[in-house]
Amino acid sequence: MESGINPWSSTPDVDIARLFTDFGIEPVEEVAGALESAPAFFRRKIIVGHRDYGGVVNAINSKTHFNVMTGFMPSGHPHLGHLMVMREVVWHVEQGGSGYVAIADREAHAVRGLSWDACKKYGREYLECLYALGFTGTTYYQSENERLKDLAFEAAIRINFSDLSAIYGFSQETSLAHADSVATQVADILYPQLMGGPAPTVVPVGIDQDPHIRLTRDIAHKMRWFTVLDSGDLISVRSKNAPSHALDAVADAFPGSRRYEGHVDIPGADCISVSEKVRALEVAEGGYGFITPSSTYHSFMQGLQGGKMSSSVSDSLFWFDEPAADVKKKVMGALTGGRMTKEEQVRLGGEPDKCPVYLLNLFHMIEDDTELLEIRSACLCGSLLCGACKKATFERVKEFLSDFKERRDAISHKVVV
Repeated sequence: MESGINPWSSTPDVDIARLFTDFGIEPVEEVAGALESAPAFFRRKIIVGHRDYGGVVNAINSKTHFNVMTGFMPSGHPHLGHLMVMREVVWHVEQGGSGYVAIADREAHAVRGLSWDACKKYGREYLECLYALGFTGTTYYQSENERLKDLAFEAAIRINFSDLSAIYGFSQETSLAHADSVATQVADILYPQLMGGPAPTVVPVGIDQDPHIRLTRDIAHKMRWFTVLDSGDLISVRSKNAPSHALDAVADAFPGSRRYEGHVDIPGADCISVSEKVRALEVAEGGYGFITPSSTYHSFMQGLQGGKMSSSVSDSLFWFDEPAADVKKKVMGALTGGRMTKEEQVRLGGEPDKCPVYLLNLFHMIEDDTELLEIRSACLCGSLLCGACKKATFERVKEFLSDFKERRDAISHKVVV
């Protein structure tokens, strides 16, 4: 794979610095700094990168239309590793975004071999979790969304197997259904603009999902009818594959323009205003007018035993429906950033940045930054020992899971399958 990333791996091993350098992902601090009120996952640098997130920030601050979209593959029960994306989606909805969530059952069936009944069962659990966290918006199963399937077919026209081989490492042994699931994911990301018209759209993902984002951004560009170029003294609107009537509409919309075989030149115009008007004309004449989707990338939280969090390593995480006694064993048995002995811990202090228990608090269990800083400082100076920290952390986890279960029970009627 050109990226060295397998989006379907349960244990991604990603060189974030190389990914930023090789594929143009940008650090998020500057653009997120323009938010009027940044959530914890920005303040604590859990989200580490972005593509074109500035347009979404502008929409949030100006209270104009934007979308937030993500998907979940229902290949098992939802667990701790899914919580960050869910909270990112809910936060964007709370900021005024139109929310869209896909249950990627076609992908789970094609890639993981799950039955359709299993996809339904697990998909319902994901939706319960989202609604319990406060999600409002559009949810759907890929297999049941006919407009999505049509959009996936149109997207697939612009995808060839050399793309799939370069991006994902597909080979002659890769099933056609797996390739089709990629086209469906592209359609998922573009679907909000199909339904609500062109608008900034952010897709919060783990950084291992960047291949899907890059492919979709490329396809969104290919599905546009026009390219708008600033030539200094004039703006040139060039047809990529636009029907003749659409090019006529562009010429008619700009008095004084000059219409040629494959382009319209507009003297003395502003590129941004022309681009916006051309996009609207494209949609009015039957095109898509997609705005290239944006993305944010969060770092991976370590598993409770260190290393990668994976559902195939049960002690690395906990499921939301797991009995409290089992969760307690996992938290109390978690790896820490402590020293070998109590005496060393008191003398040298702990290493919270290497500690899965501290990171569990940083990512999810402590909202107040001051409280988190106090825990970090106490660990560093050796006054907080690992046993006491684990006990306090488990109490937070237990309270969260209890409250989460109550919320899920209260909204279960909203999930219709």
